[in-house]
Amino acid sequence: MSNLAEMLAEFCPNGIELKKVSDVTTVARGIRVVRNQLSEEGFPVYQNSMKPLGYYEKANCPAKTTFVIGAGAAGEIGYCDINFWAADDCYYFVHTEELDSRYLYHVLLTRKTQICSKVRRASVPRLARTVIENLVIPIPPIEIQHEIVRILDNFTELTKELTKELTARKKQFEYYRDKLLGFDISIPKVRLRNIAKDIYRGSGITREQVTEDGIPCVRYGEIYTTYNIWFDECKSHTTIENIANPKYFEYGDILFAITGESVEDIAKSTAYVGNEKCLAGGDIVVLKHNQNPKYLSYVLSTHNAQQQKSKGKIKSKVVHSSVPAIEEIEIPLPDLEIQNRLVNVLDNFDAICTDLNIGLPAEIEARQKQYEYYRDLLLTFVEQGNTILTDRQTDRQTDRQTLIKLLQYVFDIVFLPLEVVAEYSKDRISAKKVDASNYVGVDNLLQECLGKVDSLYVPQDGNQIAFRENDILIGNIRPYLKKAWLADCNGGTNGDVLTIRVNDDKWVTPKFLYYVLTSDRFFAYNMQNAKGAKMPRGNKEAIMKYTVPLPSMEKQERIVAVLDRFNSLCNNLSSGLPAEIEARKKQYEYYRDKLLSFEEVKLL
Repeated sequence: MSNLAEMLAEFCPNGIELKKVSDVTTVARGIRVVRNQLSEEGFPVYQNSMKPLGYYEKANCPAKTTFVIGAGAAGEIGYCDINFWAADDCYYFVHTEELDSRYLYHVLLTRKTQICSKVRRASVPRLARTVIENLVIPIPPIEIQHEIVRILDNFTELTKELTKELTARKKQFEYYRDKLLGFDISIPKVRLRNIAKDIYRGSGITREQVTEDGIPCVRYGEIYTTYNIWFDECKSHTTIENIANPKYFEYGDILFAITGESVEDIAKSTAYVGNEKCLAGGDIVVLKHNQNPKYLSYVLSTHNAQQQKSKGKIKSKVVHSSVPAIEEIEIPLPDLEIQNRLVNVLDNFDAICTDLNIGLPAEIEARQKQYEYYRDLLLTFVEQGNTILTDRQTDRQTDRQTLIKLLQYVFDIVFLPLEVVAEYSKDRISAKKVDASNYVGVDNLLQECLGKVDSLYVPQDGNQIAFRENDILIGNIRPYLKKAWLADCNGGTNGDVLTIRVNDDKWVTPKFLYYVLTSDRFFAYNMQNAKGAKMPRGNKEAIMKYTVPLPSMEKQERIVAVLDRFNSLCNNLSSGLPAEIEARKKQYEYYRDKLLSFEEVKLL
């Protein structure tokens, strides 16, 4: 990043020029090909989506060309590493020496919202070529474009590698799932009709009948798009007045979607393990049973079960199944104890593969967000001529939060000015509301000890600076610059005490910040920046610029726990060295008194 700043200073000291796309490249429209010209070999053909329409024997675009879909998935932005054919609903950019095609790709991604807002919505969404031509983008020198591409491609390449790894893990999960649920011949196999306590269809719920509140419900399409192996909470709701013949499901029931768009996915199933009684929409079959619901859902997702489900009938381009077809599905059925153990194993596999809070999906999501964040930051940097992490770019709270989360995720720790996570109190409190129990001055400000002791001075008149529980009070006049206290009450103080207040406890705990601000490093910084000769005072502005190390909240808690323990061992009279010293002192006194308490010797 610093290299980029140096390059900007060298190549464009007067700023970056903004130009229309049409001023730096030609936006060309592809040439139509018909389906009977396509084959399974040749160059990919891009028409109305990011997925190739097929393959053609010729190419009209060279490798490493950026393109934009003009109809269908209008506004989608792509980049192809190999030669390809752009069809008539695909716009592509003719290479020029002034513009790096990959740089253009990254820039257009930052303008995607603007591009998509200009798409004409009709039966087939369309995007006019002039929308792209009139876009205004930053055009730095080609050397800077190459450097930005290098930085951003590092992120996208890592995401690709992680995605491949995730795909491999999912295949591994499916392999072990099918192996675990394949069983040998000793495990009995049953048809679903033989274990069904009841099996029935739901009742239609239209999109217009879905409400924000009311009775929880599931529509058949949500089984394909929203729910996986199991779920415990419905995303949709409706009102009972909307449903002429309500059909309910409850804990443990298996739901099948019996209408779909593909034979491969028909009759996808999911288990409900929530506590509420819910409504089943139309084209859903509900199966009631006495087995482990998650086991049934896992076994019904195997390739063997899906092959049985895929015997549905195709009608009007839509695939259908039915209650009789569901009843005939045959599955292996071990006893409940084995079902429970299998579920425990498969839940762990599934979590590693799909849980967005752990494993590779979280890593991929974070890397994608990291790419998008740095992409926008770098290109804003280029456009506005700012350095990467200037106050201007991180001034908004949302930007700061994104930055902190990003850097803590990537580097485990982030260094930020104190003013980002804390502020000094300007609140005032009447002197009448403070007394010896809650007034703190530098004379009774005790680091590592309780601050509430009888003060040498209790104010009678005027306003005092107010502090709250968990505020950090720091001596602000020499020789008290190293004295500090983490407040355990509300109260007041004077101008000789600086009151620091955490303003965002998502990123730092008051106790962790207290330890940071009582360190020798902070004291040395405070002394270095103090103002005045005879009686130096702490420089508030400089103090708020002090760089605070912020590890994750979990690590902050561990650090605080360790420091608390050291503090206790060193200062608590009931434990540690003080207790040991006290014990040795009492032992000394005991033996001293014993040794020096001579009994009178009686002479014979």
